Amino acid sequence: QVQLVESGGGLVQAGGSLRLSCAASGLTFSVNAMGWFRQAPGKEREFVAAISRSGDGTAYADSVKGRFTVSRDNTKNTVYLQMNSLKPEDTAVYYCAAKKTLLSSSSLYTRGQDYAYWGQGTQVTVSS
Repeated sequence: QVQLVESGGGLVQAGGSLRLSCAASGLTFSVNAMGWFRQAPGKEREFVAAISRSGDGTAYADSVKGRFTVSRDNTKNTVYLQMNSLKPEDTAVYYCAAKKTLLSSSSLYTRGQDYAYWGQGTQVTVSS
């Protein structure tokens, strides 16, 4: 049974930082590209960041580029999202997602529909 468990969310002031973690089990982590998405109240889920299964490729939404960094540790079956210079508009539930891929180790996926497995989410609240 595949499980993705996010952690690290919380309440932070604008300008602060948080690091989210997503621990994966029940899958071969190293053949899964990973993604981070978020959903704010009353809004649709949106792409935040993606990382290839090898870790050598990353992609970011324009709204977080330069502030957020996605990384992974395939020895720990964990993907991370370092969030700096947080803004109130970053407030949302953050989800990690996994997609098995046997294509290029650098393949990236930015659409939610591409991902087969999802975590339960972790709340991030940024106060002004």
